[in-house]
Amino acid sequence: MGQVIDADGVELWVERRGQGPDVLLISGLGDPAEAWQPQLDGLADRYRLTAFDNRGAGRTPLPEGPLSLARMAGDASALLRALQVPAAHIAGFSGGSFIAQELALRHPGVVRSLVLMSTMARPDPYFRSMTRYWHWMVEHAPDERAMLEAFFLWIYTPRAHADGMVDRFVEEALAFEHPQSVENFQRQLAAFTDHDALDRLGRITAPALVLAGELDLATPPRLGRVVADSIPDAEFEVLPGEAHQPFQEVPDVFNARVDAFWREVESRG
Repeated sequence: MGQVIDADGVELWVERRGQGPDVLLISGLGDPAEAWQPQLDGLADRYRLTAFDNRGAGRTPLPEGPLSLARMAGDASALLRALQVPAAHIAGFSGGSFIAQELALRHPGVVRSLVLMSTMARPDPYFRSMTRYWHWMVEHAPDERAMLEAFFLWIYTPRAHADGMVDRFVEEALAFEHPQSVENFQRQLAAFTDHDALDRLGRITAPALVLAGELDLATPPRLGRVVADSIPDAEFEVLPGEAHQPFQEVPDVFNARVDAFWREVESRG
């Protein structure tokens, strides 16, 4: 059962599960904490996992004023303080990986390690064109179902479209009681599109694992490689046959990989 946590004045909806070393899961564009359900279920026997709704997603409101990655990284840091967690393994997906980068740069003391899934250091022209289309699409799609079906073309593998997984995700999203508004989607999207940490990533000192899906259209492996090359001693791995969201499509593969990484970090003390 989730709960609302006051994180320096922002009421974040939080889901917690399990026992063990602390892990903070940071979602991407529009995703509520439930996006991490395969990890909350699959890793709770080894870790104490915390997932939350970012500003403007799920049950967390989006306050008036500018929205930035720095503010969202501040939310993550404040949440850990409110939960009395001195430091955690941080896993961020897509836009959540951009927040995780800012968290490691601005609040390094709370970061035990970094897993950056479907990430980049700076938007390229393709990404900017894609997100300009998304900004238009969410407002002008005929209905929410049409918007999700179009959006998920960039997110999931052809396999997931063929075997019914995407249809199930669409139905789950339509049934979710706290859908993201058009305005909040666009404001989050603008903040993520403004991400630029390329010239600062060399300052990250936490152990880092960068994962990319071989078939990812939104953040292809070449963008993840730049991130890994920029963070000292970061590991980089491409997941064959996977797209933008493998932690949902092949959770057993994703969970095993991050578990091995966190175990290695823990073994170093």
